[in-house]
Amino acid sequence: MRLTPDAWIFWEHGFFKLNATIVFTWALMVVLVLGAGFITRRLVTGHQRSGWQNLLEIVVTAIVGQIKDVGLKAPRRYLGFLGTLFLFIAAATLATVIPGYEPPTASLSTTVALALCVLVAVPLFGISGQGLAGYLASYMRPTPIMLPFNLISEMSRTLALAVRLFGNMMSGAMIIAILLSITPLVFPIVMTVLGLLTGMVQAYIFTILAAVYIAATTGSGKAATTPAKVSAT
Repeated sequence: MRLTPDAWIFWEHGFFKLNATIVFTWALMVVLVLGAGFITRRLVTGHQRSGWQNLLEIVVTAIVGQIKDVGLKAPRRYLGFLGTLFLFIAAATLATVIPGYEPPTASLSTTVALALCVLVAVPLFGISGQGLAGYLASYMRPTPIMLPFNLISEMSRTLALAVRLFGNMMSGAMIIAILLSITPLVFPIVMTVLGLLTGMVQAYIFTILAAVYIAATTGSGKAATTPAKVSAT
């Protein structure tokens, strides 16, 4: 039994390894890019729209609404980054119904990479919103003594994002694998359905936490009260 898709090696030459995490990550990105191109190739503004365009508008509207609820002004400015995070994690979860597929989010390397994307995006959005001087000054509020603590907080929340997503995704895959070996087929099917639900919830939580961190660094008013609620979820 493989603990993570990292252990599934397709090709190896010396130091270089091509494992399932890399293969499935790139395959998923290709599917998302091709799917986006297919859905958006014939967008219309009239009342008669394709089912794919209606689905796209529902998803985009829902993501924009959640970003706005967090407290970020001009939510469409953050749609590209936060929407991509959500769709990647959600698609990685939904694809688990494909036989032989293992979600790349069950690998710590993938979840760390996603968390590092948030780590880089937060200061970029912060500098864009407050300016370089204003962003750097936020690390010394309310007093300069808080500088090391704010820096530690920046690192620790990145680690928490990675471990949270990795732990939930890997545990679901492990439970399904164990049940397949010791129980009738009906129980793994039920657990698979629950795993899909859990994965979608994790995609939502990861995206909302990223939005909260961006809202906090851009000085949005609601961000101060949101983290506790989302973390408790």
